[in-house]
Amino acid sequence: MNKRLIEVTVKLYENQAVRYIFFGGCTTIVNLISYGILRKIIHCSILPANIISITLSIIFAFFVNSQFVFHSQAEGLKEHLREFISFFSARLGTMGIEAGGVVWLAWLGIPDMLSKVATQFLVLLLNYIFSKFLVFRKKREQKSHAYKEN
Repeated sequence: MNKRLIEVTVKLYENQAVRYIFFGGCTTIVNLISYGILRKIIHCSILPANIISITLSIIFAFFVNSQFVFHSQAEGLKEHLREFISFFSARLGTMGIEAGGVVWLAWLGIPDMLSKVATQFLVLLLNYIFSKFLVFRKKREQKSHAYKEN
């Protein structure tokens, strides 16, 4: 493999935003494929298919964001559980935006799959903000924050 290509790939991987966009894209693929399967093969209605596909993508996203994007420093079950609950709670908010947005756009006559894709841009941005600043804060930031509260 070309040495320059390897250097560029490593440099890109070192950038947190690039990692987030890549794994966010993977999460979106999990979301869209599971939604398509639920709608077209299993014949679920829009809202249940949307909620199930979003839930699957949230679980996938937690693991890749924790491990590869934000390099979680959680130690022990209690800290991992706190991160998961924070992550899932934040994603429930964006799930509401996505589920409501898809139903609303479909009600306006936009095909549901196109509505689903359209809502992904806002959801991706909000999820990054929540994950970076609320869920996967570095330990020193958490300790500093706790110190200021006392």
